[in-house]
Amino acid sequence: MAVGVTVLLLVAGGIGWVLYERLDNNITTDTETAEELRRWEKERPSALVSGAQNILVIGSDTRSGSGNGKYGEDSGSQRSDTTILLHLAADRNSATAVSLPRDLMAKIPSCRRPDGTYTNERFAQFNWAYELAGTACTIRTVENITRIRIDHHIVLDFSGFKQLVDAIDGVEVCLKKPVDDREAHLRLAAGRQVLHGEEALGYVRARYSLGDGSDTERMGRQQEFLGALVREMQSEGVLLNPARLYPVLDAATKSLTTDAGLDSLKKMYNLVRTVRNIPTERVQFLTVPRRPYPYNSARDELVQPDADQLFQQLRTDRPVSVSAHVRPADNKPGRGRPGREPEPGGAEGAEGATGGYEPGSAPSPPSPDSPVSPASPAPSSTYSPSSPLPSTPPTYQGTTAARGICA
Repeated sequence: MAVGVTVLLLVAGGIGWVLYERLDNNITTDTETAEELRRWEKERPSALVSGAQNILVIGSDTRSGSGNGKYGEDSGSQRSDTTILLHLAADRNSATAVSLPRDLMAKIPSCRRPDGTYTNERFAQFNWAYELAGTACTIRTVENITRIRIDHHIVLDFSGFKQLVDAIDGVEVCLKKPVDDREAHLRLAAGRQVLHGEEALGYVRARYSLGDGSDTERMGRQQEFLGALVREMQSEGVLLNPARLYPVLDAATKSLTTDAGLDSLKKMYNLVRTVRNIPTERVQFLTVPRRPYPYNSARDELVQPDADQLFQQLRTDRPVSVSAHVRPADNKPGRGRPGREPEPGGAEGAEGATGGYEPGSAPSPPSPDSPVSPASPAPSSTYSPSSPLPSTPPTYQGTTAARGICA
């Protein structure tokens, strides 16, 4: 959204056609995803509210490409390190960004790989969808979980994120204690400070050195950082200063891979011109209600009926309320994620495993080519998408772009 605001001012200010063309050509168009989604159109949910928009933002942990190799060996695959469902209200009076945990246990449908072969349907952690079969598989998985129609998608990699933060001269954060996290490439002193590209990336990716080590806390930190990023992008120092604006636009457009509906400055402008006046207190960030998966505490499951109520609020374009003071049921002190996350088909995924976990065991993840077993437990809910919303919908833990990251 912040990128679109700057696009608006670029077009309105007439920085120049040559520069416009250069920026326009920076954006990478993903046509394969749309082609693949058309194959599955009959099973996709329908849009219920005209004018509302749902955009899936995927932060890819790919090690390929310029600047990404230092974060690990390029294995030829990539996972969705961060996934956010951004809902723009039809009246454009609010924007709600919902983080989906990468460790969420979910039913991933059979998906078509780039080579034309198909994966098996499976019950596994959510971010496997992206590694197994890319963006289209991720979108279909999200739509199966939420029954929300995804209108557009944006993919951003590590390098692109760093370049964007550097282009706005960094984002201010506050740390209660020093941080030394080798895995996140992060060493920071305590106190108030401005983070630039490399440090900013480490800050939003760190899991073990900040807080209790849970992915929930990491997502909360990402949401606060994105709120600060929105405020910085909307500041006059960026928007009304061509010398600062162009580098921001150059970094942003170079880092984006989008569907054909958002692959030009004009298309972004047409979307964003209607949301530029959303007040920062109505730009909301939250994590879908989740808790530790009972058969493997290092994984997540949805909290019901809260999660389905949230999805219905978004699906029917109803207001969502967030507060920084609501304590989630799953945020237990000391809940960590020891060890590395298992990879599909890796040594930790035994050939022929079904994904059916026995209570009290230390389960292994299913093989990437193993089908869903009838024994595989799946989150259940008594709340139906057609159920009426409660008279007073829940207030979810989250933050807004108006709330300072150092508050």
